[in-house]
Amino acid sequence: MRYPIIIQPDEQLRKPNQEIQELTDELVDLLDDMYETMLAHDGVGIAAPQIGKNLQMAVVEVDENDRFDLINPQIIDRKGKSVFVEGCLSIPHVFGTVERAEEITIRYYDREGDEMEVTAYGYLARAIQHEIDHLNGVLFTDKVLEAIPEEELENYYEEHEHD
Repeated sequence: MRYPIIIQPDEQLRKPNQEIQELTDELVDLLDDMYETMLAHDGVGIAAPQIGKNLQMAVVEVDENDRFDLINPQIIDRKGKSVFVEGCLSIPHVFGTVERAEEITIRYYDREGDEMEVTAYGYLARAIQHEIDHLNGVLFTDKVLEAIPEEELENYYEEHEHD
């Protein structure tokens, strides 16, 4: 099932999100619904508050068939710094550069309820940090260093593709 995306300035995006205490079939189904919603909107990540569910859950897929279902994710290590442009399904047509860690190690539970620890780099690390921010009521616009007008995005990507 596809959900409508909650759009800023909806207060739902700023509310505290509950930790998952028990993984149920309904929550696993919700992960699949989140994934379907994310794909329908051409996203690479989505957090539960973006569909009106205040739960510590997110889905990220920057490379096809390399999907991360993140339940109660926490960043446990960060290395390096990277500045690149970001956007958000909940803030359409707004883009800007954000500084993030280049490499992160996260601990989370997967859709089977198994505790996982993964180190992510580059764009995947950026996408995961963006979604974890959502789970903490933080939007990328809170961290923007420089706004990038939508019509200048293509030029920005071309100029910075080897950064």
